[in-house]
Parts: sequence; C-alpha cells; structure tokens
Amino acid sequence: MEAIFDDIANALREPCQDVWCPVRAFAIDLAGKLFMGLAIGLGVGFGMVLAG
Repeated sequence: MEAIFDDIANALREPCQDVWCPVRAFAIDLAGKLFMGLAIGLGVGFGMVLAG
C-alpha cells in the first residue's frame, strides 16, 4: 500500500514527459484560440444585428 502512495507522490513531483507533450500543448493552445475567435466573432455579429 505504501508503494502506491510513493508512486503517486513521485508522479506529482516529477510528471512523466512523453513525446506528445509539445504537440498536445500546441493543440490545446490552437483550440483555445479558435474557440476565442469564434466567440468574439459571434459576439460582434450579434451586436451588429442588435444595433440594426
């Protein structure tokens, strides 16, 4: 049982770095930018519709 907690503590202190870590970070960043751009675009579009 102690070995499980030791493994968890080691994993929290030093996360395992894999090959896909930079790719995953880039994909999350790109998805966030696309979502933010879509939200801003829709907000501007609805604002223009409401303004007449």
